[in-house]
Amino acid sequence: MPLALFWIFAALTIAFGAGVVFFRSPVSSAMSLVMAFVGLAALFVTLDAFFIGVVQVLVYAGAVMVLFLFIIMLLDLRADQRRPVKLAAWAGGGIVVGGFIAVLSQVVSSLPALQQTKPALADPAASDVAMVGLLLFRSFNLPFQILGVLLLVATVGVVVLSRRELK
Repeated sequence: MPLALFWIFAALTIAFGAGVVFFRSPVSSAMSLVMAFVGLAALFVTLDAFFIGVVQVLVYAGAVMVLFLFIIMLLDLRADQRRPVKLAAWAGGGIVVGGFIAVLSQVVSSLPALQQTKPALADPAASDVAMVGLLLFRSFNLPFQILGVLLLVATVGVVVLSRRELK
């Protein structure tokens, strides 16, 4: 059953990822990206990486995508106008995608790591959260703080740039 769930969530993640590209409305694309992040978190959970799955939902689907949606709605972006579809462009794109899938499947099938069994975890009782927290706040405290300031400056910059003048 977990393998079936993995493939279901993988298919949903790919479908919503395609929705990001094919939707014309920026809000619909952003919401599709949120669902792709949730599907990716479900993939992590099926792989027993619970902490990464929770962080995926909290950080990416929660904070980052809410920020993106806020910026999209603040800038008042409109949906793109439809252009005529050229058959030659679709055919060329199909050939490139088909070639990419063929090469990718050949590379993946020839990987020796796929035939090896994976070792068990050294200590399954060790807390992922404690280890990540210690690593983040001991070794990477300054970059973590700089990233927070950078996100704050970017948000303030978007608000200032999208402000409308009163006449």
